[in-house]
Amino acid sequence: DLSSLNLRAFHLDPAVPSGPSARPDLPPGVIFASLAQAVRDHPDLVREHFMQHCVRPEESKFRALHGAFWTGGVFLYVPERVDVTVPLSGAVWIQSAGVAVFPHTLIVAEPGSKVTLLDDFGSMAGSWEAFVDPVVELVVRDGATVRYVSRQDWLAAVTEIGIVRGRVGRDAQLHTLLADFGGRITRRNVESLLEGPGGSSEMLGVLFGHNSQHFDLHTLQEHRAPHTHSDLLYKNAVKDRSRSVFSGMIRVHQGAQKTNAFQANRNLILSAGAKADSIPNLEIMANDLRCTHGSATSRLNEEHLFYLMSRGLRRVDAVRMVVEGFFAELFDRVPLPGVRMALQQDIDRKMVQ
Repeated sequence: DLSSLNLRAFHLDPAVPSGPSARPDLPPGVIFASLAQAVRDHPDLVREHFMQHCVRPEESKFRALHGAFWTGGVFLYVPERVDVTVPLSGAVWIQSAGVAVFPHTLIVAEPGSKVTLLDDFGSMAGSWEAFVDPVVELVVRDGATVRYVSRQDWLAAVTEIGIVRGRVGRDAQLHTLLADFGGRITRRNVESLLEGPGGSSEMLGVLFGHNSQHFDLHTLQEHRAPHTHSDLLYKNAVKDRSRSVFSGMIRVHQGAQKTNAFQANRNLILSAGAKADSIPNLEIMANDLRCTHGSATSRLNEEHLFYLMSRGLRRVDAVRMVVEGFFAELFDRVPLPGVRMALQQDIDRKMVQ
């Protein structure tokens, strides 16, 4: 319930560690720096893209708040036809109580370039309250490929209200993977705007809630040009008294013919007190396209568990096997072995919390 959120209870902390967590040797022309450093060293380049064309401050009060108080983050610029073969990583780390943090990730991939960024959001052990308003802008020029992975593992008293939005050009590719495990309330928009013919977007999401966590995810696959493709798969598991809400929209503009759009949300409820809501939506203004959307929500099947236990497994191991099978379809689509391993470890940890 965001109506109880009192922003006056938090103070701005510009010293929250955020930015690149490592700086490997990079090809000439690539800029990978904290946003604050990029503003000092490349002011014109940052000014051209920061909250100008992708996410705008006037969209909502939280975007306006972010535009006024942004605190750190990552700036990644890849020149034309440059392939950054090593995945890059950034991090935001909350270390004190009562802070308000506004991290910003800005990726600009020029035509024909390729890059992967892994963002990690976390906080120190404790019961601190904090408010986080992150913005991620992904500018994918014609023929470029961007892969963006975000892993969120806030402490239990953190509230997050954020957005991830990508603009995808002609024959460009955007791959996003959002993993949510922590926080008290997480409310996020994840959006792909397909603006050039031949553009494609893959949107993957994994979520595991426990205790009384609340996750509210809104996705948008917006097809503005013909011959574009989008594919979304979000898998959510909830237990105890946690709740997930998925609201997904496929929007096909007039003239965006030959669109292919797919949207699937799967939910697994592990406890009687947990709840998962799924709301798939379509807005179609073209007539030559293929769009499918669907959702499925299921509870643990006691017959399946009984069968596994009859083979000698303990109940806890049988449940773990079911959960691993539930997420396997999504993990198989992640081409980064280190990311797959980290997410599996997160799932295993959440199983015993």
